[in-house]
Amino acid sequence: MMKTLKGMLLSLSAISMVFALAGCGSGTSGEAKKVVIYTNGDEEAVAAMEASLKNAGYDGQYIMQSMGTSELGGKLMAEGSDIEADLVTMSSYFIESSQTKHSMFKDLAFETGAIDTYPAYYTPILANTGAIFVNTEVLKEKGLPMPTSITELTKPEYNGLVSIPNIMDSSTGWLLVQAIISQYGQEAGQRVLRDLIANVGPHLESSGSGPIKKVQAGEAAAGFGLRHQAVAAKASGAPIDYIDPMEGNFSLTESIAVVNKENGNTDLAMKMAETIIKDARKDLIVNYPVAIYKGETVDEANKPAHALTFEKPLTVELLKEHQQFFNGSK
Repeated sequence: MMKTLKGMLLSLSAISMVFALAGCGSGTSGEAKKVVIYTNGDEEAVAAMEASLKNAGYDGQYIMQSMGTSELGGKLMAEGSDIEADLVTMSSYFIESSQTKHSMFKDLAFETGAIDTYPAYYTPILANTGAIFVNTEVLKEKGLPMPTSITELTKPEYNGLVSIPNIMDSSTGWLLVQAIISQYGQEAGQRVLRDLIANVGPHLESSGSGPIKKVQAGEAAAGFGLRHQAVAAKASGAPIDYIDPMEGNFSLTESIAVVNKENGNTDLAMKMAETIIKDARKDLIVNYPVAIYKGETVDEANKPAHALTFEKPLTVELLKEHQQFFNGSK
């Protein structure tokens, strides 16, 4: 009788252990841990996103890691859905190219309200637009006229006085190359870019913000970079003016996408993505004044005169093609 009782107790104990282990297993796959967010956003963008998440009660439920566009783009293209991140904010062309290669993102589960139509798996958090800007005091000192186009910056009198971003390091540099190729084509465009690079000399910048810093410091008379930075500098009283080049104002968006890992983190990441789009835009549009959602408005100073869209879809492959075009122009 005792042996029978002991056997029953051992059997019940074993069954309990099986259920306990099964419970741990389901927790590992379905229970949400801290959501990992990878972003190429700069300081202002990260601050806006974190403020929205904190105000929504997600403080302590996520880890946000910033990295450069090239580094994050390389991880997306190489790792696919094996990437550590649950949520990504990144240049849209990298999100599209990594989705094409890996089918790694989950369709967004909320209405975005975007003005334009985007793929179901991402929606933009911000947009950047390219333009020329000048230091009006340096122009006057050097006796230079106010430029109206990129090609005017290739004239001999601008030698050593122009600053541009390097497309090899900065996506802002791609806005410049898009404008040149769109207006002049491959052959004539390469001549324009060759002469421009010759005038740039030591002022080829690895950061999209580099040219405006050089121009504000008076180290360069003119530059090409982010339009909103020049608008803000002029509004602050700096001797800066901005020009919408006749070659066109091209724009790039940075977007948010949820990595489809099919676990509890995916659902939580989706809720955080919705929070960022619904709550962070009011701060993002202050630093990146481009209206991309219904109901958003910007003042007249932040509306480019020659807004254009490149004729081909922006992909990592097209970026590499344009980087080769740039290097071939040196």
